[in-house]
Amino acid sequence: MNADEVMMASGNASWMLISASLVLLMTPALSLFYGGMTGRRSALNMMMMSFGTLGVVSVVYILWGWSMSYGTESWLGIVANPLEFFGLRDSITDSAGNYLAGASGYANVIDIAFQLTFAVISTALISGALAGRVKFGTWLVFSGLWSTFVYFPLAHMVWGGGLLSHAENGLAAWMFGTTDGEATIAPIDFAGGTVVHISAGTAALVLALLVGRRRDFLTAAQRPHNLPFVMLGAALLWFGWFGFNGGSAFAADGAAGMAWLNTTAATAAAMLGWLGVEKLRDGNPTSLGAASGVVAGLVTITPAAGALTPLTSIILGVIGGALACLGVGLKYRFGYDDSLDVVGVHLVAGLWGTVGLAFVATDSGVFTGGGIDGLKLLVVQIVIALVTMIFAGVITAIIGLALRATLGWRIDDEAEFEGIDIHEHRESAYDDLVGREPRPFTGGAVGFVAGDQPARPYSGSVSTSADDARDSNQE
Repeated sequence: MNADEVMMASGNASWMLISASLVLLMTPALSLFYGGMTGRRSALNMMMMSFGTLGVVSVVYILWGWSMSYGTESWLGIVANPLEFFGLRDSITDSAGNYLAGASGYANVIDIAFQLTFAVISTALISGALAGRVKFGTWLVFSGLWSTFVYFPLAHMVWGGGLLSHAENGLAAWMFGTTDGEATIAPIDFAGGTVVHISAGTAALVLALLVGRRRDFLTAAQRPHNLPFVMLGAALLWFGWFGFNGGSAFAADGAAGMAWLNTTAATAAAMLGWLGVEKLRDGNPTSLGAASGVVAGLVTITPAAGALTPLTSIILGVIGGALACLGVGLKYRFGYDDSLDVVGVHLVAGLWGTVGLAFVATDSGVFTGGGIDGLKLLVVQIVIALVTMIFAGVITAIIGLALRATLGWRIDDEAEFEGIDIHEHRESAYDDLVGREPRPFTGGAVGFVAGDQPARPYSGSVSTSADDARDSNQE
């Protein structure tokens, strides 16, 4: 390489290392976001689920995740051979000890680090659907299995030249032909609308149905125990998402800058969209709504960050925020306990972002000059979203049922009543909860005597548990 090329590769490498670090920060940020939304007696467990995922998925990614996602020996375009680069062999240095260059010109090990952080946060997102009622050990085993059998194959299908990519052996090429060896109408998933959010949201729905509801779901007040934690977590997620989306340009260039700006535009608009729905429906915009709207906007723009303008990002984002706000109420209508609204936010906003971008993609959308090709793009986006849902749903169900039959998912009723933090970790986030003697467990409604504290009407805010009611009754 000449001097300019060396300088450019060095700058790109620096940006990608920063991006990987930003995405890694998103998992602790998620632990704050989820920890604040759950009850006082569940906060540590909720945060530990994110940190535990960070440990498990990082290890399995190094062992076989990179190989399954980006190996060259593809099996039917679904997954690559896990043994090809097992333990990152032949992935970091050559026989002379020189660092191997990746597709973007900088060291391949940087790409490995970046993609590892994606696998971690994608798996951790699912934990929000299971707050306060599942065994920590079972969750850790699930994290390893889900990342192996769902996330890694999807990463290969979408980003590794597989079935849902622009490759000539992909579904898009099969539907609408190829040009110069690639799909004429290529799928668009810039940073993970399918791989990350639709898959995690679908898995959350499956597990919520399979594991079952909390004992106090629909009977007790559902409110966060620490809204400042929620807002801090949302702010750190927004900050980390600049690496998530900006880093997906794989270079420190205009595309990264556009992804940064589009991320901000869509997220700000989604927050306003969520607050607008709250104001019209409930009479009050809430801090929880603002934080949830931020996350909904980040999810919405993820697949589209490199395919829109700031103006169309605002349009996509405000609709995504409004739809997600409405989507969190689905669990009350259909009776599934998605504790922290992973389905309402990540599945709903992820679907909208993946499909909705086909309407406004720059120069190729239905309403932005794409013409017939814009309609074809819409079909392609719908197909990749549906295939992702079906694949993630079926494999998650198999894993979930196997774990239910072996390790078991649920803690017992008395442990759920007393609080999962003490039961699973023998510690509490708050000193005033340590050593308190709970009322004898009677097997009835958890946390209060009938009539003590009626359930609050649904407000559209993200739900948690009735720990505050429990605490007041145990004084």
